[in-house]
Amino acid sequence: MSQQHSLQAIWDTYTASWKAESAADKEALFAQSLDPACTYNDPLTAAQGWAQLTAYMDDFHRQVPGGHFVTHYFASHHQQSIAKWNMVDGSGQVIGEGVSYGRYNDQNRLVAMTGFFETP
Repeated sequence: MSQQHSLQAIWDTYTASWKAESAADKEALFAQSLDPACTYNDPLTAAQGWAQLTAYMDDFHRQVPGGHFVTHYFASHHQQSIAKWNMVDGSGQVIGEGVSYGRYNDQNRLVAMTGFFETP
């Protein structure tokens, strides 16, 4: 498997965690894609580790029931990636767009995710 494909699979697993409804489902996806000490940053928050990220995701779902992200462009090199995505609501309607940067450790687990998007 090429590194591009393997990092994209990790990225897709991570983004699936934004759609997961239960804490157990999120944790299972995190275990496959995220380093336990990962950091997440976007214009609205900074989170450290799985617990803070889960709390932020839960808050996102309270605001946007069924909300999740669909990646439509992905590129990677040297344990880094960039992804362009759409934010969609529970009915699949696009309600936002953005770009995320990821950094991966030697086990291909995300150690840092940084999102960029327009804030209301």
